Amino acid sequence: MRIVSLLPAATDIVAELGRADQLVGRTHECDWPAEVAGVPVVTATSIDPERLSSREISSAVGGHAGSALYSLDADRLAALAPDLVLTQDLCDVCAVSYRRVADAVRVLDADTRVVSLEPRTLDEVLDCVRHVGGLLDVPDAAERVASLRERLAAVADAVAGRPRPRVAAIEWLDPVWPAGHWVPEQIAAAGGRGLLAAAGEHTSPVPWERVVAEEPEVVLLMPCGLTQERTLAELPVLTGLPGWAELPAVRAGRVWALDGPAYFNRPGPRVVRGAEVLAHVLHGVGGPVLPSEARPVL
Repeated sequence: MRIVSLLPAATDIVAELGRADQLVGRTHECDWPAEVAGVPVVTATSIDPERLSSREISSAVGGHAGSALYSLDADRLAALAPDLVLTQDLCDVCAVSYRRVADAVRVLDADTRVVSLEPRTLDEVLDCVRHVGGLLDVPDAAERVASLRERLAAVADAVAGRPRPRVAAIEWLDPVWPAGHWVPEQIAAAGGRGLLAAAGEHTSPVPWERVVAEEPEVVLLMPCGLTQERTLAELPVLTGLPGWAELPAVRAGRVWALDGPAYFNRPGPRVVRGAEVLAHVLHGVGGPVLPSEARPVL
């Protein structure tokens, strides 16, 4: 089967199912596993995140109408002649929208199927893995999903009965944007009590005063699409805010920079690893965690 993935999480899913060799097209943001680097790119963005601050990126995103942030090379897509295109319609600033992809595919002289993946919770993320496994006729897809669920259950068992610290997960630094959707469930599975957002919630920016009022005991920095190095470079955006130094998390030295794109921002199978990383961050349990996965800031 010839697969085009227009969503990094979908690329993760295809790889998890052992079908990365069937990818013939991807987005400019698909960066895992390493071998997808050789797959043709069919999207681009009008925003250069390397040259703009978080505030500037936020302002630029707000000035676009949804998927106008992204361009789709329809001619190249047609030349790739995909059997299956995986896309989404959940977040206007995460990827090319389903409608835009469907419009592009409609003009192709081919029998191409377009499937939109729109999970909001951990269960729905894993259901997407199962669903894509069915589309790709992966014989052991159910077993692969069962293994992911077993890992999540093992995390919950490892932290059972431990005190549950108050956790603020920040998905964007300026403005401050709490992480919603599946992240509160990752926190809960890892033995924390998530603040600022509910499971499955599509969040919006919050006043900094609300973060201070919640008195988080742990702060997790996982900006969407940014590397740890970029997060650390922009840390003064937060440390200069009133009340930062008085946060219980800051006083206790429990502020962490995480690999958001790999384990928290994208609704793919690596969210399970994200829960395992959080169990180490919150309770010191589980296997070793690499600095590239979680790094203490203070």
